This record gives sequence, structure tokens and C-alpha cells, in this order.
Amino acid sequence: MKLTKKSHACVRLEKDGRTLVIDPGAFSEEDAAVGADAILVTHEHPDHFHEDRLRAALDADPAAELWTLRSVAEQVSAAFPGRVHTVGEGDTFTAAGFDVQVHGQLHAVIHPDIARITNVGYLVDGSVFHPGDALTVPEVPVDTLFVPVMAPWNKVSEVIDYLREVRPRRAIDVHDALLTDLARPVYDRMLGPDGPGVGTAHSRLAPGESLML
Repeated sequence: MKLTKKSHACVRLEKDGRTLVIDPGAFSEEDAAVGADAILVTHEHPDHFHEDRLRAALDADPAAELWTLRSVAEQVSAAFPGRVHTVGEGDTFTAAGFDVQVHGQLHAVIHPDIARITNVGYLVDGSVFHPGDALTVPEVPVDTLFVPVMAPWNKVSEVIDYLREVRPRRAIDVHDALLTDLARPVYDRMLGPDGPGVGTAHSRLAPGESLML
């Protein structure tokens, strides 16, 4: 499987000539989802769900489909009948040849005075997990974890403990658009071998950079 990191929380996965894109939001490239056979969206916040990004992909390929939770599906399903699928925790499905399991229910707490919205994470082919905006721990082993490294709802101690609990073989940063270049080395050090220890290999990809999983 080939992974290509897009800006912020968006990633592209390619296998057997087919492409799966997760969370093409407003902080991602305008064409982040174009060319996708299937798109997954974790929740409705605009840095993960941007209607124009989705429309660009679904208009470009009449066979492309979207899997997401109800709050997003209700906003786009009328424009693409039969191509938008609503999912929730515990669901399993196949999208463009990728086997997907859904884990999680709620967005992480931003502040007690802010109502929590729904959020789901996706485990792809039993090995690659994107949690969206939550620190969801699947009840199965994870090989590659997309870790939301910096967000208004987390702090680095929580990220460290999350990696320790999931214990993936590999952790790759997502949700990183809010990090300045000055801050990135600090996070790399805290999550790397010079930090308190996370028990896994941590790495960061620049937007457009790829690796084979």
C-alpha cells in the first residue's frame, strides 16, 4: 500500500491501482481528493470535511463514493444519490478494494462548554488507523497510526500516552497544519528517542511525500 501525505489531516492510500482518500478538508489541497475511487470523512469540522473538495472528486469520477457519519452525509447525499454511505462505530465495509472498520463515536473534548460532535476513526485493511479528531484506541492491533499531533483539543502529554496505549509499529503525524516550523522540532523531539518514550517509531511526512506501507 502506498501512502501519500496531503496537507493537515488528509492522506491518500493507493493499492492495486485504486485510491482511497481520508479527510480532504479546507486545510488540504483543492485537488486533495480528485482521482479517488473512495473517500472517507471522520467528522464535520471544516479542516476535515470541505464540501468543495468532495464535490471536485465526486464530479470528476461518477463512480467515486463517499463513506462518512450522518452529520456529513446529510449535507451531500442529495447531490450524489446512491454514492454516499452513512457509517458508525462497529460497521465494516469495503471501499475501492480496501477493507474498512469503523471505530469511535465522539470528537475529543475541546472545552467542557463546547458540545461534542460525532467523530469516527477508520482502520484500513486491518493495519492503518486514522482516528480523526479523537484519541480512539481500537480493540485490535494497529501497524500504522496517523497521530493527530497538534490540535486545539490536545496536548503533547496526551499524544505521548496515546502512542503508548495504541503501540503501533509506526506513527505518522497528521493534524499538523497549525504547527509552525519552529514548533515541529519540539514535537519531533518529544515523540522521538530523545523524549520520554512512546514505544514506537515516529515520523513526519511533508505534504506530497509518499512511502510504502
